[in-house]
Amino acid sequence: MKKKIVANNPTARHNYTIEDTYEAGIVLTGTEIKSIRNGKVNLKDSYANIKNGEVYIYGMHISPYEHGNIYNKDPLRTRKLLLNRREINKLIGLIKQKGFSLVPISLYFSGNFLKIELGVGKGKKLYDKRQDIAKKDAEMRMRKAMSLKNN
Repeated sequence: MKKKIVANNPTARHNYTIEDTYEAGIVLTGTEIKSIRNGKVNLKDSYANIKNGEVYIYGMHISPYEHGNIYNKDPLRTRKLLLNRREINKLIGLIKQKGFSLVPISLYFSGNFLKIELGVGKGKKLYDKRQDIAKKDAEMRMRKAMSLKNN
């Protein structure tokens, strides 16, 4: 099925080493979906957590819909994620390990359904981030040198 990406979390892969990814649905209201279809969503400071055997996402900002008037909800409210019981139990086991956390990576439409890609990640240290930046810089220089050589 075709995926139409609505939002990405730019800091997810920078701050975490993603070990595994999961696809989950989200419980939303009508005005929130309309606002997301207009592209008014931000995943930058969001994170997911497990509470009472259910997965919730915190800090995902969905701007109020312009024509929503009284039906608009709080932009930063906690939203429930839809996963199978087996997946939730697996996530509970992974998160109890030291250093692992649930990070939203991207938000996209799969057909008519809105899905979120969750990553189980381990936080990077500062020197890991520096190594990644140096590696990307070296690759960019190599590509630039190859393109100049080919011309």
